[in-house]
Amino acid sequence: MHSASHRLNFDEHRTLFDPIANPKKGVTIAMGILVALSAWGALCYFLQWRYGLGASGLNQPVLWGFYITNFVFFIGISHAGTLISAILRMAQAEWRRPVTRMAEVITVAVLFIGAANILFDLGRPHKVYMPLFYGRYQSPLLWDAMSITSYLTASSVFLYIPLIPDIAILRDRFADRKWLHRFYQVLSFGWNGNPKQQKVLNVGIAIMSVVVIPIAVSVHTVISYIFSMTVQPMWHSTIFGPYFVCGAIFSGIAALIVMMVTLRRVYHLESYLKPIHFNYLGVLLLVMSLLWFYFTFSEYLTGFFGHEPSEMRVFWSKFTGPYAPFFWTMVFCNFVVPVIILSFKKLKTITGVLVASIAVLIGMWLERFTIIVPTLANPRLPYPSGIYFPSWVEWGIMLGSFSFFVFLYLLFSRFFPIISIWEVHEGKEVGVKEVEERVKSYLPESAANVST
Repeated sequence: MHSASHRLNFDEHRTLFDPIANPKKGVTIAMGILVALSAWGALCYFLQWRYGLGASGLNQPVLWGFYITNFVFFIGISHAGTLISAILRMAQAEWRRPVTRMAEVITVAVLFIGAANILFDLGRPHKVYMPLFYGRYQSPLLWDAMSITSYLTASSVFLYIPLIPDIAILRDRFADRKWLHRFYQVLSFGWNGNPKQQKVLNVGIAIMSVVVIPIAVSVHTVISYIFSMTVQPMWHSTIFGPYFVCGAIFSGIAALIVMMVTLRRVYHLESYLKPIHFNYLGVLLLVMSLLWFYFTFSEYLTGFFGHEPSEMRVFWSKFTGPYAPFFWTMVFCNFVVPVIILSFKKLKTITGVLVASIAVLIGMWLERFTIIVPTLANPRLPYPSGIYFPSWVEWGIMLGSFSFFVFLYLLFSRFFPIISIWEVHEGKEVGVKEVEERVKSYLPESAANVST
């Protein structure tokens, strides 16, 4: 991006270059700790690989526990990148510019972790290829593998295309550092910022924005089919598709807010991530909280009125039984906390939005847990009820999964701008004028102009 780099004032965006040019010691230490925790998770998985699933707390009838809960949770928060970023781009929301890349990185990083949790749950992970070659095409498990692969591919392209101009900027910025310059030179694909390249870039971003939305919606819909296509109590539900998509967007927004607040503080991005960004995302989080409560209320009310015996065993195990603490904590975190905080202006500060987002992440993980475990513990067939106790191996793998996700995110910020430099620069040069013209087109013409 030679021509664009000459127009760009590097000092103006020094804050975005610093994490790459002058990495903070604290961030390096944090990455080291995250690597150690990830290694601990890898060791736990090695023990499970060696001794089998007996090392975990999984047994009959609860064959899915932490691993599938984490799988659904991680795939859910991946919606932060595709849906939020794509919709904001299509709507030409100018406040999106510092936010989109943070969201898109979440998607790509978390999809790897979510897919890995499937491997953790397999008793014979070395045969993971078999569903692709010998799977039944009418099985939702095969649909799931195909949709996640498509989702990861589309999301990676959606992240990389808008990243190319910034890679070219880094290529020129670090011309004096040979290995960095060569690294960025290869990844920039000869970008120089001419009008033809810019046109192709804009078309590519527009096409991918349209493509990734139905893919993202289909992914979590297909994941819901893994449950709803069975006749297990409280799984066989027609509402599971939109319910899962709603929950995915809900948790995705919360994950995005948490990462934004964290990086804002760590990298001093206050001039880029302003209170208005958190205010807008807080409004979205509030809307999704209300929508999530609507789906949850509708799902459980319908099940209660049906009063089918096997369904009611699961129902009461959640409301008053052994899983009641998890269920009511879920309701408190997903509905009570965000509604109270985000409905009042005095509470809807950056700190308040952060607290609400953390509560939502906890609540949405518990939602996945209370969907999966109580149903399996109370099977429809005449088998005795089971109790699920996760082992220390599962806790270790879960800790390693979350740690590796954060590590991947920080690793990306170590080599690439976590906020799109060229988009922010474009917003100052072009976006302000475009918004002004767009607003004028919305307003009625004056009487003098009409008469003329």
